[in-house]
Amino acid sequence: MIERDNLEDICTLLSKGGVILYPTDTIWGIGCDAFNEAAIDKVYQIKQRPRDKPLSILVDSMDMLRQFVPEIHPKLETLLAYHERPITVVYEKARKLPASMLAQDGSVAIRIVKDPFCAQLIQLSGCPLISTSANIHGEPFPSNFGQISSDIIKQVDYVVKHRQNEKFGGEPSVMIRLSRKGELIFVRN
Repeated sequence: MIERDNLEDICTLLSKGGVILYPTDTIWGIGCDAFNEAAIDKVYQIKQRPRDKPLSILVDSMDMLRQFVPEIHPKLETLLAYHERPITVVYEKARKLPASMLAQDGSVAIRIVKDPFCAQLIQLSGCPLISTSANIHGEPFPSNFGQISSDIIKQVDYVVKHRQNEKFGGEPSVMIRLSRKGELIFVRN
């Protein structure tokens, strides 16, 4: 249950640059405030991820997404509203986000979360969260909490209790981008 974690305390930790290990609407992730450069650096260090590999951002709603993406194609809006599996969309342009969150071409990967816990955490914190799978770069992603390396667990500032006992395996989100012709391109299926 969500009540096992004090969301206000987690938000305070995030606002101070803390890094959390948390369940998302897909798999367990390492995350932080998307505007805190020191926390973002720590996520890269924990994951041992090259800096030229951008991280995904989680938002709680279409309204929050619009704050950071200047233009959302109607095809994408419809897809995001009705698709059941979580979708991360790579948008060509972003605004009001740190440069460290953008790929070299200026694009950004953002997902509107469907998980109530994540949505509440984002709403209470008032900012988007970074999300990257809870594994060392290049290693298989953990499909449940029990598969997360103790090396990862020891390096984060807080481990969310919510959903730790679930044994079913999660999967990463579908990742798409829209071509210049308005066609969907699957980056990760």
